[in-house]
Amino acid sequence: MRILITGGAGFMGSNAALFFQKKGWKIFILDDFSRKGSKNNLDNLKKKITIQWYKVEISNYKKLSNIISKIKPNLILHCAGQVAVTKSVTNPRRDFNSNTLGTFNVLESIRNFSKDSKLIFTSTNKVYGNIEKKISSNEKRYFFRSSEKNINENYPLDFYSPYGCSKGAADQYVRDYSRIYKLDTTVLRLSCIYGGMQYGIEDHGWITWLTMLAILEKEIKIFGDGKQVRDALYIDDLVRLFYKLSMKKNVKSEIYNVGGSSKNSLSLLELINSLEKKLKKKVNFRKYNWRPGDQKIYISNISKVSKELNWKPEIKISQGLDRVIEWVKLNQKIIQKTLKI
Repeated sequence: MRILITGGAGFMGSNAALFFQKKGWKIFILDDFSRKGSKNNLDNLKKKITIQWYKVEISNYKKLSNIISKIKPNLILHCAGQVAVTKSVTNPRRDFNSNTLGTFNVLESIRNFSKDSKLIFTSTNKVYGNIEKKISSNEKRYFFRSSEKNINENYPLDFYSPYGCSKGAADQYVRDYSRIYKLDTTVLRLSCIYGGMQYGIEDHGWITWLTMLAILEKEIKIFGDGKQVRDALYIDDLVRLFYKLSMKKNVKSEIYNVGGSSKNSLSLLELINSLEKKLKKKVNFRKYNWRPGDQKIYISNISKVSKELNWKPEIKISQGLDRVIEWVKLNQKIIQKTLKI
């Protein structure tokens, strides 16, 4: 079995590569290595497993299609893309080229050269935009009022930011290419994913990023009031889902919301409090103005994916945070050098 992972030297891609190799798959990764930490992840992969890798920009259809035509992978795990809302606001063209055009290129490559390849696309909760549900708050977090439920796949799309637009358009292309061209595609609308090999930045990978800053005793920037809530899913649980989907037949054109659900949700302030307890020291932070596209609360309703794929999160947020702390401490010098913090 052959898997091609776009963004294969990124956080999700590199963790998936390690998992699928253990299952006996032949690993091919494709990345442009523009993201900080990707070269570190590639070096780590080459030390641990056998891979074949390509340096290619996902927006380059000719090079991408040649690779897919040559490999004809059983599974394409499409993780490549621009990942930050703030960067989409400052450079929407690059965001579009990476997320929308890049995904279109993957789909066209499959349609024209490898029609039997299964595609899993990692979309985002940002396609739901600024959630228009009734919410309340206490001193630590926002929460949906009792009459409101977590976000399921039928919630209206409202992209709200260039990032939401680019991922949302790609999301719909993936679904419709299955309907029209009979491709085997699945869309995963992901909430907050965290774990090792995640070189987080200020506007993406916030659990790992805040953990890095806390361990390095750097001041944390909080945009908004800090009561923003997300459900968090540890990377190992997501990779298990990737594998379940790879083995599942007849999941064409399905969309699943994927996250940690209410049991694994937390706010920025709650994360800081947990870090202070686990690290046994004060964590310094300062509040700044809200940013465009920020959601006050998002919690995934994972009923559909749990029922249809017999999957649910196994790693609790406290366990996952312990693993992130361990990874950061083991790689502290590399992290500081790579991210310049």
